[in-house]
Amino acid sequence: MPPRLQYPVSSAPTTATPSSALGAPTALTARVSLALADIKLSHSVFALPFALLAAFAARPESMPWSRFALVLIPVLCCMVLARTWAMLVNRLFDRGLDADNPRTQRRAFAAGSLSPAFGWSLAAVCAAGFLIACSGFWFLLANPWPLYLALPVLGWIALYSLTKRFTWACHLFLGTSLAASPLAAAIAIDPRTLGLTSAAESLAPLAPGVTVFLLCLAAMVTLWVAGFDIIYALQDVDVDQRLGLFSVPSRLGVAAALWLSRLLHAAAAVMLFLAWRSDARLGLLFGIAVALAAALLIGEHLVLARRGKQGLDAAFFTFNGIVSLVVGALGIADLLH
Repeated sequence: MPPRLQYPVSSAPTTATPSSALGAPTALTARVSLALADIKLSHSVFALPFALLAAFAARPESMPWSRFALVLIPVLCCMVLARTWAMLVNRLFDRGLDADNPRTQRRAFAAGSLSPAFGWSLAAVCAAGFLIACSGFWFLLANPWPLYLALPVLGWIALYSLTKRFTWACHLFLGTSLAASPLAAAIAIDPRTLGLTSAAESLAPLAPGVTVFLLCLAAMVTLWVAGFDIIYALQDVDVDQRLGLFSVPSRLGVAAALWLSRLLHAAAAVMLFLAWRSDARLGLLFGIAVALAAALLIGEHLVLARRGKQGLDAAFFTFNGIVSLVVGALGIADLLH
């Protein structure tokens, strides 16, 4: 499929509104709301369904559903808190770069509506909350591994914010950050699924193929996210080149970026197929999810080829949001079948 996008796609520069004109909010709730508005909690849809799917896949047969439902609470808390931490760190590290980008210059930290000190304080609260949520697995399941791994995870998912300064592989770094979510959820439910020792001796044997399934799922998420992050980066080709930032579109060109995104998504579809075949508990429903996900990824690239810049929103959010929801929902339904 030859690329038909016409880029650069950056909109005409607009003048950033100074913080004095915006009026920095004073109430704590107003400042928190302003910070959260910039990090788009709705984008949690990209990782959360995979984390829940991994949790269901890792659940031992001996674990009562009531206990499992209780354990899902800290899983959800960890997901939200970790993502909020990572996005706040990103906005804080990038506030100078965002101020130079017409598309992002109105973000709260870039525009000066919120101070960096407030941002770091809020990020610290999220990190502390994440550590507390991780300790819940020790209390509920005698599983210390989430707490042991909490700080390395926080460090890793924050690293993406710096990678665009020195490598065009920043998209893969982001992919591994989101791929950590299903692996972390599985470790929280039963660390044996990824080769770690469990303190609970009464757990049932592992389901055959669950470890391979989780690894294939994580690989799929890595490749899938990297592919659509390359698409997202098409918006800022001119700005990235001007600021000397690394991204596939700015370093390799738009045409090469589009083909690399297609290859990554093709590889992601293959890994999702292998995940389906690795776990005998997954049947027709997950097979349908694999086919639908592949069709959605093809549709994403067709929209980009036909609509160019006007198709970016649909290609980035709509198609990929549906991919994660379809795979997560049908996978869980198959495991419950």
